[in-house]
Amino acid sequence: MFRLIFLFVVLGAGLFVGTQYAGQQGYVLISIADKTIEMSVTTLVIFVIAALAILFGLEYVLKKAAHASSRTWNWFGVRKQRRSRRLTNEGIIKLMEGDYKQAEKKVTSWSKHHDMPLLCYLVASEAAASQGKTDQRDHYLALAAEQQDSHLVVELTRARQYIRQREFDRALNTLDALSGDYPTNHMLLSSLKTVYIELERWEALISLLPRLLKEKCINEAQYEALTIQAQCGALKQVAAKRGAEGVIEHWDHLSKKLKTDQTLTACFAEQLIARQADNEAFTLIKETLKKHPNHTELYSLIAKLNLADGHPAVTFLSDALKRDGQNAEAHSALAQLYMHDKKWPQAQQHLEHALKIRSSVSDYALLADALGKQNMTKAAHEVSQKALTLVR
Repeated sequence: MFRLIFLFVVLGAGLFVGTQYAGQQGYVLISIADKTIEMSVTTLVIFVIAALAILFGLEYVLKKAAHASSRTWNWFGVRKQRRSRRLTNEGIIKLMEGDYKQAEKKVTSWSKHHDMPLLCYLVASEAAASQGKTDQRDHYLALAAEQQDSHLVVELTRARQYIRQREFDRALNTLDALSGDYPTNHMLLSSLKTVYIELERWEALISLLPRLLKEKCINEAQYEALTIQAQCGALKQVAAKRGAEGVIEHWDHLSKKLKTDQTLTACFAEQLIARQADNEAFTLIKETLKKHPNHTELYSLIAKLNLADGHPAVTFLSDALKRDGQNAEAHSALAQLYMHDKKWPQAQQHLEHALKIRSSVSDYALLADALGKQNMTKAAHEVSQKALTLVR
């Protein structure tokens, strides 16, 4: 636009000057080396204007040609990018369908032309991992790691793949390296929870649980369940390393709330029994049931005790049944103590009471045994058949 205006101004000026000096064209002499050029002023003006017009026209043509070339180049580039996106989308669908070979092929064929090659390499890594091609998996992850802002997603993908392939130690190393920089990342925290459970890193899980709850990776119910699972696992590990005295000391340092949990108390009692601390286990069970008689799970542990004198246990269970005759677990435990003393009729009576309250394969088996010991073969066979129907 500026050039057109300039040309019009020059032409207008030429016309004005031409009319002012009509008939007085003047004289122009141009001498270059041995050559001379003669012309009137009017001719020179026309020549200059024509030269400028030609130059402006040539510039316009060249710019149009360059623009057309650029548009053509961009068209090919956009076409490649669109094709890469289409193949990547198809590859993701193939990955979700389980066709891992096709998924890997599609996302890698045009990955260099994708506007986000990181996505292509991550999908390819997942496809390779699902095929068990660990070298290819790691190769694609290495390519993904070369992309900008890829560290977190690449390492989380690597950790998830290790977890799926049950390489929990390698997954833990990867996640530990990330946890300092991304302490609130949900995927990282959830993956750590899974690894800690699989590796039985109970103390680490106990420390992690408040963060999981705070970041809403788990709800209150899951928090309570995982806490009991982790504390029970920790009790087993302490018992294995330090014996009965060590696990008792560990128990004493737990909170009052944890000590009232039925499952955790049963876990502690089982560890005491496993370490031949049966008297301590019986004391624990008695004191707990006196405070919390609804902890029926603990009654079944009484039958597992190896006590020098079983009379206190029989008395305790008999008193419990006087308070609550519908306590099936107490009936079953008392029956087993009677069976240990070969008191078959009493054992039969309590087992039948327990089975009237609720069905139990193990109690049916015990009842069949008690009946057999009393030469009640037909009744024992019928009871055995009932037990089999429950198993089926």
